[in-house]
Amino acid sequence: MPVHDGPTAGRHCFYRGCHPSVYGDQVQKALIALADQVDVDACKAMWRAALRSVWSTAPVWFHGDVAVGNLLTAEGQLSGVIDFGTCGIGDPACDLVIAWTFLRGEERQIFREAVGLPDDAWARARGWALWKALITMTEAESPQYETQAHTLVELLEEPVGA
Repeated sequence: MPVHDGPTAGRHCFYRGCHPSVYGDQVQKALIALADQVDVDACKAMWRAALRSVWSTAPVWFHGDVAVGNLLTAEGQLSGVIDFGTCGIGDPACDLVIAWTFLRGEERQIFREAVGLPDDAWARARGWALWKALITMTEAESPQYETQAHTLVELLEEPVGA
C-alpha cells in the first residue's frame, strides 16, 4: 500500500480534493439567485452528473488551484507551478477546472487526453468549475465575474457527458 506524506483534503485547502458536493448548498443558493441569468436546468444537470461519481482509487496529490496565475512559462513551455497553499491528497478533479477557465475547444480535448483520467473525474471537474462560476457570478462586483461568466458559457457549450 502506498504511503502518502501530506495533508488530506479538507477545510485547510478549501475542500479541494474532496467531492464537489461539499459545496452543494452554495450551488443551490447561487442557482436561485441567478435564476434570471443562467440556464438553471442545464446547470442542475451538470451538477447532478458531478455528484453521481466519486474518486474510488487511492488518493493522489492535487494542487488545488491550477490557474493561469499559478503557472510559469518560459519560451512558450510550462516551466513551473507555484502557490501550493491548497494542495493536499485526495481527488484530483479539482485540478482539471483550468480546462474551462483557460483552455478552449481543441486545447481542452488535448489536455483531457494528456491527463488520462476517466470520464467521471471530468464530470466532477465540471462540477468544481460550475460551483466556482456560479458563486462568483452572484457577486456582480467581483473582479472575476467576467472570467467566470465566460467559464459558465464554456461549460454549457459541451454536452454534460463530454
